[in-house]
Amino acid sequence: MAYRNKNAAFLWGYRLYVLAFFIFLAAPLIAAGSFAFNDSLFPSLPWRGFTLDWFFNDSEPKLGMFHDRRLLSGLYYSFVIASIVSMLSVAVGTCNAFLFVRGQFPAKNALYILMILPLVIPGVILGISMLVLASTIANGLENRFDIEIDALRPGIALVVLGQFAFITTITSLVITARLKKFDESMEEAAFNLGASRARVLRTITLPFLRPAMIAAGIVAFLVSFENFNTTLFLVGSESPLTITMYDRMAKVGSTPVLNAVSFVLMLGSGLLALVTIAVQRDKSKG
Repeated sequence: MAYRNKNAAFLWGYRLYVLAFFIFLAAPLIAAGSFAFNDSLFPSLPWRGFTLDWFFNDSEPKLGMFHDRRLLSGLYYSFVIASIVSMLSVAVGTCNAFLFVRGQFPAKNALYILMILPLVIPGVILGISMLVLASTIANGLENRFDIEIDALRPGIALVVLGQFAFITTITSLVITARLKKFDESMEEAAFNLGASRARVLRTITLPFLRPAMIAAGIVAFLVSFENFNTTLFLVGSESPLTITMYDRMAKVGSTPVLNAVSFVLMLGSGLLALVTIAVQRDKSKG
């Protein structure tokens, strides 16, 4: 009897802990999203009525996010950067997966550790290091050869390189885990039937890896889109959304239009998360 009481107490304690954990995670998101619909100039209580002005209004003082050119510009640059970074990261991550799963070469384990090292390095350090390296190279080329390379100056290209430096590690790990489950006898059977290496890769290996590549691409897109620490040191005049929102907060303070942006981003992230779950289910069937 005492054992049953202890087991029941443990079960109820576990349930309360899980409930408190999810409340802790969800409460800030719910608060941020709800203030996007509050008919007030400040994101705070009391509730003054429901409104969509912070999304669609076209005039001050309640200029909606879909009419705010700076926010829309930041959203555009974030989308462009995240798209480029995700495509590059998936391409290189796929190559890394083949390298570390199929390849046999000296210092393989050391190189693998070197590949995952950016994940444990703070984003601030990565951003500063990338900026110093790029500026040193750019200044050296300009002083010695009078060659100016804009891609080495703060801007979209440098932001892409900075994010790519650590996001590729994530895609590499995801795709590597999938490739380790591949049955190489399928490739050997195709070779025995006369298929070329390119055809085997195109028709057998890459289709098997496709779910992992899609999932890795979505994760890379989200990580790039929300990145702030690394981006802050590499950004130029084309500021992505995270930097634009930070600049707005620093100059004006928190406003409901930023809550509206946060609400839209939460919806977008949720939809991409659902796509990832669907892909993972497909991957489990493969």
